[in-house]
Amino acid sequence: MENALRKARAGAAISAAGALVLGADTDVVFDGRLLGKAADEPAARERLEALSGRTHEVLSGVALVRGRGEESTALARSLVTFRTLDPETIELYLASGEWRDRAGAYAIQGLGSILIDRLEGDFSNVVGLPVGALLGMAPEFAPGSPENPKAKN
Repeated sequence: MENALRKARAGAAISAAGALVLGADTDVVFDGRLLGKAADEPAARERLEALSGRTHEVLSGVALVRGRGEESTALARSLVTFRTLDPETIELYLASGEWRDRAGAYAIQGLGSILIDRLEGDFSNVVGLPVGALLGMAPEFAPGSPENPKAKN
């Protein structure tokens, strides 16, 4: 959440007065440690091999800064279980390059979906922006809300 809040504050500092600014940050927690983004292909391979057949947490912090001062934050948590990955699947995924700049070295919304056995929680959280948490913080964005009459259900 701290990274998300820093991002939102930085955006607010350069935005028009009264702007609503969103910051978000997502990471993968495995065996009690943050995995972060893989710096290179060997690091990505190491992450995928470690996650193979195992469950990990995906945590996303979301922050909203309204105007120049009102701040709100939320934390979303999902559990993702990988299939047991054979070497060919790992090599295919690495060759795709999709792992680059991704927490945990995968993207569930793309080819990375072949790595997943089970998801418990919000899919959008694993993608990197937990929509449910965001709507809880800013219900005016919800389709059909009284604060957003132009939005369609």
